[in-house]
Amino acid sequence: MPAVIGQPAPDFSLRDQQNNTVSLADLRGHKALIVFIPFPFTGICDSEACAIRDDLGTLEGLGAKVVIITTHAGPTNRRWAEENKLNLSVLADYWPHGAVAQQYGAFNEAIGVPMRESFVLDQNGVVRAVVKSDQLSQAREHEAYVRALSAI
Repeated sequence: MPAVIGQPAPDFSLRDQQNNTVSLADLRGHKALIVFIPFPFTGICDSEACAIRDDLGTLEGLGAKVVIITTHAGPTNRRWAEENKLNLSVLADYWPHGAVAQQYGAFNEAIGVPMRESFVLDQNGVVRAVVKSDQLSQAREHEAYVRALSAI
């Protein structure tokens, strides 16, 4: 069942770019922003991730822990995070391929990557907002993260 506003977010446990395990339980007790990225090393994905990086102090100031999830392997995510100086967890939903994105209803079966969807959770892990773009060629509205986190 996909993630639904007002319902608990689907559980997950994935490895970050440093090979540390990060789970939904690690985010509990804080607001959370879970950001699915389709293609690291591409203009829109890089700009979205860098906007989050540049605004991380504001997002954390609103009480949020932020993670990015891709369907790429850990070494790819590590290089992408290093090149973009991302000081947040980039999680590999690599195998089974896209399983977490599928749980959240964010996986595009036709091309095998998540769509541009982000899930804003409250301190109890309940989905409170979804920020998305219906087209891979269009970035999400970054300011929507602040509005959604401020509303919790």
